Amino acid sequence: MSPEPPKILLVDSYDSFTYNLASLCRKAIPNCRVHIIKNDVIEFTDLLSYLPYFSGVIVGPGPGSPDVPEDVGLVKGLWKMNDTHVLPVFGVCLGHQSLAVEHGATLRRLSVVKHGQVSAVEHTGIDIFKGVGPVDAVRYHSLHVELGGAKNIEELAWSHDEENGRVVMAIRHCTRPFWAVQYHPESVLTRGGGTDVVLNFWRLACAWNFSHGRVTRPWDQRADGLFGTPWPYIRPSSSIPRTNAPLSPSTIKLNIQGLSAPDICEVLGVDDDSSPFVMLESAAQPGRFTIIGCLTLASLRVTYSIGDNFIRLANGESCDEVDLGSHDVWSWLTSFMNKKEVIGGSPEIPFWGGLIGYLSYELGVEYLKVSARRMHREARHPDVNLVFVERSIILDSTSGNIHLQSIMEDDDEWLTEMAAQLHSAVRNHSTYSSLNTSPPTKARPNTSTVILPDGDLYRSRIRMAKEYLAAGESYELCLTANTHITLNDPLAPKASSTHSPSWQRYKHLREINPAPHAGYLRLHPTTLMSSSPERFLSFSRPPGATYQLRPIKGTIRKGPNVTRAVAEEALIGSRKEIAENLMIVDLIRHDLHGAVGEDVEVKQFCTVEEYRTVWQLVSVIEGKLPGGADQALSRQANGAFGWEVLKRSLPPGSMTGAPKKRSVGILQQLEDEERNVYSGVFGYWCAGGGGDWSVTIRSCFKYDDRYEDDANKSYDPDFYPGIHEPEHWVIGAGGAITDLSDPDAEWDEMLTKLQSVLRVFGADGPRGH
Repeated sequence: MSPEPPKILLVDSYDSFTYNLASLCRKAIPNCRVHIIKNDVIEFTDLLSYLPYFSGVIVGPGPGSPDVPEDVGLVKGLWKMNDTHVLPVFGVCLGHQSLAVEHGATLRRLSVVKHGQVSAVEHTGIDIFKGVGPVDAVRYHSLHVELGGAKNIEELAWSHDEENGRVVMAIRHCTRPFWAVQYHPESVLTRGGGTDVVLNFWRLACAWNFSHGRVTRPWDQRADGLFGTPWPYIRPSSSIPRTNAPLSPSTIKLNIQGLSAPDICEVLGVDDDSSPFVMLESAAQPGRFTIIGCLTLASLRVTYSIGDNFIRLANGESCDEVDLGSHDVWSWLTSFMNKKEVIGGSPEIPFWGGLIGYLSYELGVEYLKVSARRMHREARHPDVNLVFVERSIILDSTSGNIHLQSIMEDDDEWLTEMAAQLHSAVRNHSTYSSLNTSPPTKARPNTSTVILPDGDLYRSRIRMAKEYLAAGESYELCLTANTHITLNDPLAPKASSTHSPSWQRYKHLREINPAPHAGYLRLHPTTLMSSSPERFLSFSRPPGATYQLRPIKGTIRKGPNVTRAVAEEALIGSRKEIAENLMIVDLIRHDLHGAVGEDVEVKQFCTVEEYRTVWQLVSVIEGKLPGGADQALSRQANGAFGWEVLKRSLPPGSMTGAPKKRSVGILQQLEDEERNVYSGVFGYWCAGGGGDWSVTIRSCFKYDDRYEDDANKSYDPDFYPGIHEPEHWVIGAGGAITDLSDPDAEWDEMLTKLQSVLRVFGADGPRGH
């Protein structure tokens, strides 16, 4: 009978790097099983009886201070166990500080915070550093320990900071099997102090267990009841057996030169402001495909608001509230898509039919179980706003091909008619305004009321954010604020069955700020115009699906003298920009490890990419399921696991900071309004299994319920008494606040981000100080 694999208990202090550390353990400790628990899931006195099941304990990092009992939970007790319970323990960051403080060390603040910074670490070359060469380690800490008054604690490694002097980087207990490091061995940029150090810990732990006659207790139901399945555990998404025969798309491929995405939208009637419309546009490189939904009165709309126990389903004929029952909104949509499977579409295009729309920022906050601010229920955008698209047109900017698709039965007539309409549109340029030279409609400058965030208040919030960072509460906080625009131009054309002001503004937006992940979503009561540069999550069709995230942190606008070399020097040469990007990369690795398991790789780190109007610092992180799990999940609902990955990755880390949960909680205190549509995601879930979601930034949105549930009614100004009321739009903007942030510079950066979108409304660009 083969021996049981070693079992490691990993204590998670609500960090956003925990699964990275679990992955490192799996690499360093052959065949180990890592069981992860939160630091407050059980009282330490109760945990003592479970420790014999484990060969060792890893105490992970986390926000806060070792002096605050709520921040460390059961960790404090580990360092004071009596001899009958002692077992090997390895601490990281907060775990390191806790070990030192519990044995008499003094906790201090660093003079200069080290968040996402790489430092050379000197070490003794013994113990956990035996055989370890040079170490360049990533640091995420604002607190550190001084060992002057510590008993039985020995320093093993240190760094020399120009600003902070000598800082302890690793320690050991002189008589007990306790070791710890201040830096983060699991970070993607740590070199030399990661796998080798954890492997040395394991060798020392095994030697200590052997010399003390410590034998682990065989795993049983009692242990399984508390600790459950070890990581990596691939959680299948909720699903039900398929009851419907798969759908199959009918397709026509055209090659029509000179027909743009806006041209096609106008052929489809986008100018009817009362009708729903969806387009996800690749308006610039490196985007490739544009997806246009050809909606009908029967197209099913799905909306949900946080706090409701029902989902609303609407089409032109009815609107029903469907009780969620035992589902949450995520599992309900999984079951819904399970009945809409599509197979046999063209493999060269990403979308065959499925859901298109947006998910709010607050929907991700709800998943994190962070207490939401009090929400005003009236005039509030839905948190889920999706439409099921059965007919679609896909533009491929690389090949120039246009694909017409339908997953409706016997729909060849529509395909033929639509092909004829597109050919006719090219022949008759004057039919569609986007083929003419007339400029887009925009509000007169003197009729746009722009209410910017209060500059002094925003700067004060930045200073408050930096205080949280200095106290160890977070490593980075993405602070945002809303700008409100009111349009009331009596001379401007009004919305009608042949004129959509929001569509004209979107065309202007794509002209002045073309983006690879742009979008125009008119899903009443919400209209969203986006020129987003940032893809959040894409997942290819199973089996063998790849889950990819592409965070952007670091942007410089193009100019006559801003060459690639200049951009690389400004971005890659910036300690602040690299630190911001690194923190989000490590956070995203954690999110992806938590969903797919061990196979997560940083394919690209902080590479400068060229876009139409800017240079941007982009990283690429990819994950895949292990073969067996991939095959098993591929037999479930189409793309349902991609939906699960999306759920577990929200809200976008680039829009929160790290650690995510603590950072989101802090931002709830620093920001005065809901973000709602802003900094959520928009995109699609293809019924063939793939998906692509972008971060809702460089965007604006408005609330208008005049047409809600009335898609079947003809446009009638008398029927809509509010038709001449002013339009109210919201633009969210902000930036990542680190210890290196300057309040004035951050305020100016936020104003710069507002410029391109504000110009769409004929508003003067915001000014600085």
